[in-house]
Amino acid sequence: MTRIPQKVSASKYLLSLLIILFIVPTGCVQGQLGQNNSGQYRNGMVVCAYPDAAQVGLDILKKGGNAVDAAVAVQFALAVTLPEAGNIGGGGFMVYRSKNGKTNTLDFREKGPGASNVNMYLDSAGNVIPDLSLYTHKASGVPGSVAGMVEAHKKYGKLKWADLVQPAINLARNGFKATKHLASDLNWAAEKFKKFNPGKNYLVKDAGWHEGDILVQEDLAKTLEQIRDKGRDGFYDGPVADMIVAEMKQSEGLITKDDLKAYRAVWRKAIIGQYKNYKVITMPPPSSGGIALLQLLKSIEPFPLKRYGHNQDSTIRLMVEAERRVYADRSKYLGDPDFYKVPVDSLLRPEYITSRMKNFSWDAATPSTSIKPGSFVGYESDQTTHYSIVDTEGNAVSITTTLNDTFGSKIFVQGAGFLLNNEMDDFSSKPGVPNMYGLIGGKANSIQPGKRMLSSMTPTIVEKDGQLFMVVGTPGGSTIITSVFQTILNVIEFDQNMQQAVSLKRFHSQWLPDVVTAEKEAIDSTTISKLESKGYKVVTKAGIGRVDAILKTQWGYYEGGADPRGDDTKLGF
Repeated sequence: MTRIPQKVSASKYLLSLLIILFIVPTGCVQGQLGQNNSGQYRNGMVVCAYPDAAQVGLDILKKGGNAVDAAVAVQFALAVTLPEAGNIGGGGFMVYRSKNGKTNTLDFREKGPGASNVNMYLDSAGNVIPDLSLYTHKASGVPGSVAGMVEAHKKYGKLKWADLVQPAINLARNGFKATKHLASDLNWAAEKFKKFNPGKNYLVKDAGWHEGDILVQEDLAKTLEQIRDKGRDGFYDGPVADMIVAEMKQSEGLITKDDLKAYRAVWRKAIIGQYKNYKVITMPPPSSGGIALLQLLKSIEPFPLKRYGHNQDSTIRLMVEAERRVYADRSKYLGDPDFYKVPVDSLLRPEYITSRMKNFSWDAATPSTSIKPGSFVGYESDQTTHYSIVDTEGNAVSITTTLNDTFGSKIFVQGAGFLLNNEMDDFSSKPGVPNMYGLIGGKANSIQPGKRMLSSMTPTIVEKDGQLFMVVGTPGGSTIITSVFQTILNVIEFDQNMQQAVSLKRFHSQWLPDVVTAEKEAIDSTTISKLESKGYKVVTKAGIGRVDAILKTQWGYYEGGADPRGDDTKLGF
């Protein structure tokens, strides 16, 4: 409590305070220009999965780059500093909102190679061959990350392309300090790296990795130099493309030079919906995340979640029942819109969503076996990484990219120094057979040459009263959708700030298997007992998602939420 000096009246003291507040320059009052005392920033913010990459993005913003410039730089920096998920050998999605509220989305998801086919992972008896879609050269789709960054920069970038790639080259060539998390992940993967990469020596250290060790990647630096100097052709043609094709030929992989040359990132119209007085801008198919997120939000909108309370019995039951129905729809109706007519309007029709929740009962859990994909008239992955960026002008970018599994297929491109994805597992290898995340698929997501596999990635931007409100996304395979869902509700319904909303323990359900997965201590023992008495099976796991998000406060500052489950970092100015 502030003590009023003696011999000074309260009214005079308050008047003097007001004069100080109005006369003293803002930067002096706040201590740092553009920052207030609670870690909120006026001029821009980067939140991503590794501290060195976050610094790269912030440096680009300070140099006058916009949100897309910073995103390109962060993407390549993460390819160096976060090899388990950051990549040039994978793909992803971008949701963009300009300072004026114009929206766009970029699909740079991987594609099935020209030689892929619907039965490629089945044996002669029609059964799925274990691990063929995960840890072999046949597991890799045609990468899209480099094409995506080139296309984003071409449309929205301000700074020179070379200046955006150079920081990643510096990190790869000069090295950077490994965090405790990264050292642990590299040691965990060491035996797999050796097993799947005979004759190669990438990311492996005889004595094991320790926090503070310097990680140098010279071959990756040379690859990035090709991309810096030749843009798209530095990856999809020339020496790097030759190395990719040589790697494929060595072990019966499918990606050819023609596949690489033919790859293109695609601009798609954002999916936009409303939750109460908030506008939600998110990713269309082949991401399942956008449609699923909007279905979830509309399913629970009529119910008083704020009154029920955060992670309380009624809240969890309502959200789980909505999730079961939405993931059932996902299994049948979602796929690549260039190959399959996704019934977007029907899935998002309010009457349809209401009808899906009609058999929800407070008396008992709805068994997942009794839930089927909905019907309507006229119907014909864990290692990912996310980053959220807002620039000085208010342009916002939400990007999620992936290799699918941790370190992808675990297979490096000899000479090029980067990991291949195992995204082909995100296709439905056989209708009704779950992929590595337990997700069920069907004809809509069957394997075809040139087709993009379905994804759960859910990069999202939220508006309030026509103004930017939130930028959010996460890795986490099938849990991505529900983690974004919960984070948004944590802010809107449960009055959490951005860091609190990101840090809170999470839970997840996805139709099949018929369980509720929760982080340890996410649900208290009393609530678990109540859930189990109604027929819900609750299991625990170490962590769900790694959300990185930005909230614009009512005062106009940017407030970051960096997930404490990893090395995620928020930086602003």
